[in-house]
Amino acid sequence: MKTHFYLLILFVLVFACQTKSSKDTANDEQKSKFDNFLNQYHEESYKFFPLDATFAGDNRYNDLLPNNLTQQFRDDLKTFYSNYKEKLAGFDSVHLSESQQMSRDILNWELDINLSDLAYPTYLLPINQMWSMNLMVGQLAGGTSAQPFSTVKDYENWLKRVDSFVEWGDTAVANMKKGIEKGIVLPKSLIKKVIPQLESQITDDYKSNLFYTPALKFPATFTEDEKKDLSDKYKSMVIDKIIPLYKRLAKFMKETYLKQGRESSGISAFDFGKEYYQHQIKQYTTTDMTADEIFNLGKSEVDRILSEMEKVKDEVGYKGDIKSFFDYVRNKKELMPFTEPGQVIAHFEQIHETMKPQLPKLFNKTPKTPFEIRRTESFREASASAEYNQGSKDGTRPGIFYVPIPNAKTYNIYSDESLFLHEAIPGHHYQISLQQENDSLPEFRRTLWYSAYGEGWALYCESLGKELGLYTDPYQYFGMLSAEMHRAIRLVVDAGIHSKGWTREEAIQYSLDNEARSKDGITAEIERYMANPGQALSYKIGQLKIKELRQKAQDKLKDKFDIREFHDLVLSTGCIPLKLLENKVNSWIEGKRTNSNM
Repeated sequence: MKTHFYLLILFVLVFACQTKSSKDTANDEQKSKFDNFLNQYHEESYKFFPLDATFAGDNRYNDLLPNNLTQQFRDDLKTFYSNYKEKLAGFDSVHLSESQQMSRDILNWELDINLSDLAYPTYLLPINQMWSMNLMVGQLAGGTSAQPFSTVKDYENWLKRVDSFVEWGDTAVANMKKGIEKGIVLPKSLIKKVIPQLESQITDDYKSNLFYTPALKFPATFTEDEKKDLSDKYKSMVIDKIIPLYKRLAKFMKETYLKQGRESSGISAFDFGKEYYQHQIKQYTTTDMTADEIFNLGKSEVDRILSEMEKVKDEVGYKGDIKSFFDYVRNKKELMPFTEPGQVIAHFEQIHETMKPQLPKLFNKTPKTPFEIRRTESFREASASAEYNQGSKDGTRPGIFYVPIPNAKTYNIYSDESLFLHEAIPGHHYQISLQQENDSLPEFRRTLWYSAYGEGWALYCESLGKELGLYTDPYQYFGMLSAEMHRAIRLVVDAGIHSKGWTREEAIQYSLDNEARSKDGITAEIERYMANPGQALSYKIGQLKIKELRQKAQDKLKDKFDIREFHDLVLSTGCIPLKLLENKVNSWIEGKRTNSNM
């Protein structure tokens, strides 16, 4: 009997092992299948968005620029998203790893928001002064951005891409004409900013045209015949294609579109405006907040930060009210010490040197991608904000912090430390570079961008100044408060413009009343919000969530809290919707508490 019993036990164990082995094999197959599915999605997406590949350093699509303004493109893109939405539903989370489950949630969110976006007629508003294809192509044309100009093939690729851009430009005019018929047009104030941008590309001398620039600096490896051939082709491209295109665009904008421009400022002027703005809120904040909730949050944050500003005003001994202190800071000559643009760049280099020794105290992981500070290109400098352009995934192209310096003599430095923390290090450069360098993430997540997370992180980084040896000057600390105030004001004015009927002038005045920026700077900002509803909301919403999670971790973990570990955790999975970030941090907190028997 004992022998039979032992045999029975042995049989059960063998059967259980075989069953477990079969389940493991099935799960492994599902995991592998899911990874392949994600890679396939990523590869196919590049066919729709080849500029994403170019910026990632993937040169396979550098000759392509699909015309995203056509109905065919939009129909094909909708089919692409819908098909992947259907396929994604076939993967059960129970068979996936924890990382894959997050990828599944992210892709599902991504597909839903992009399908929603296609429901609105934004293709009738193809050009604005901030985020248009013509501005992006202009950046690439100079040869110092993401588009490579190292081989003859690189130069030929750009010629093909320019041909597609010319087609895009003519479609933009056709779409804007349709927009006029439907009453879907830009505000007049934005059109006035676009016209000089277009006219800047209409040059008398083809050699002085931005698009000819790569032909002025051929690599030394090119033969004389290659240089001659490409010089002729680039000359023809500028004279026969680029200048005529920009003449057509500028003529249409000046003689037709400007007359039809609307006087209203917000998206609510359109019958789809209210619904579209709620979509934009969700897209840029990754939350379900309403316009009213955002407006009221902004008001409360403005009040809180004003009280902190009052303390700095008292510290420096200023006797007037806070509004006059804003004017005092705007115009204080000691805060405008430069005469040459190079001095501004050197100032940022010094900020970087000051904080370098402190960075290891806050971060275990730092990017391998190189970093540079450059002056913004002249063709867009007048209306540009400081910004960061990511490096390539392989690190061969550096991350670049661009600084507009229209007039070095009036450049005010009071917010430069917070600006560097945000746009450069440890803000966008750390977050984006570490994400791109993280080969444990599927490819589609290594270049994914959610503004609430990415801009929220960058704004959070502004609060790290004292921990990094900065803000020793009260005016620089006031600059940090001003930068935070600027983002709080955004909640108020963006929601005010697009959901409460505020005019451009009302929004400008509210900003002037509550921050120290110049009127010109504030005007450019307000017009930026008019051009892209909701984008400005992402900064403060994301920052507040990251600060909330840090405080929760500190309160729960007490002496077990390690700021470097927290920062590594936040950055470890790249850009994700805020709810997924919150879930991840909460799980980390509970895991630490369990392991420490807290």
